[in-house]
Amino acid sequence: MRSINPKPSCGIRFNLIMQAEFPLNAVVLASEALRIANQNSGRDEFSWSLVSVDGEPVRASNGMWLAADCSIEDMPSADVHLLFGGNLPMQRNSRKFLGHLRRASRGGAILGGVDTGAFALAQAGLACSGNDSEVVLHWEAVPSFLEHFPNSEPMNQIYEIRNGRAFSAGGIATLDMMLDLIAGFSGQALANEIANALVHTRREATTEQRGDGLLEAGANSPMARLVALMEKNIEMPLTLSELGREFGVSERTLSRLCKQYFGQSPMRLYTSVRLRTARNLLFYGELAIREVAFASGFSHAAVFTRVFKRQFGMTPREFRAGFRRKQVLSLRPELRRMIGSR
Repeated sequence: MRSINPKPSCGIRFNLIMQAEFPLNAVVLASEALRIANQNSGRDEFSWSLVSVDGEPVRASNGMWLAADCSIEDMPSADVHLLFGGNLPMQRNSRKFLGHLRRASRGGAILGGVDTGAFALAQAGLACSGNDSEVVLHWEAVPSFLEHFPNSEPMNQIYEIRNGRAFSAGGIATLDMMLDLIAGFSGQALANEIANALVHTRREATTEQRGDGLLEAGANSPMARLVALMEKNIEMPLTLSELGREFGVSERTLSRLCKQYFGQSPMRLYTSVRLRTARNLLFYGELAIREVAFASGFSHAAVFTRVFKRQFGMTPREFRAGFRRKQVLSLRPELRRMIGSR
């Protein structure tokens, strides 16, 4: 990242904007990086505010509640605004909320999304618009993101900072992005000190998100290439013979390799890959069950329901209803208190 000249009079300010069901670990890592930066530099070079939509406490995805310093309407001006997306990345985004995000992007401030924060930014027209289609978000949310923003180009890397935007896949990748941002303002030496304090080895932005080698098409592992081939052909699944032909081996060899590496047949593995996509579409989006079935390569919703239940122990409708109930309670704490008092 290019060096950024800090404002000497008031230092560098971050606004950490928390959506409902936000990832607590990412917010903690971001704020800790800023705290340690101040501690190691010996001055309050960085300041930050925890922001929620309405200024009220926000429930994290792990069930813990975090108090906010202010609402998004009252948040102070800042050099960096980071939106920490949650498990409801688009469902609760009002036009007013999206307007505040657009306002935050003015004046040269860096605007970013962590985990599923890219959804709201794209919805506000602040990402994946025009010729700039690249974006980084958590790999599990990519299928749902592509359903909403088909012209986008999700990148298989842990974070990206460019053109006034900063995107992170979430988790520990948030720390890597924060270190790069801090380095841009205050130099690499301070960023390295923060990494050492947090017992962390810094990673390049282009580091791939998953360490199991089963996501990226360019991985050296043959089995990684096979799973990548399946993931690229979800909606219109390939037959066993087509898989073998695309992979460059016979059906018998393909079956032997899958049994050796995965303990199951190629088509059973393929079904698992498709069901994982379906689960994530149910979790992050609001597509009808029939649409989720089609997007996951099932031509009949009844077949999809039967296979999904066999894999996860509940129907797709039950799966969605279960976590939606929890999310409603997280957004309406008064209901949570009423239920708890019974």
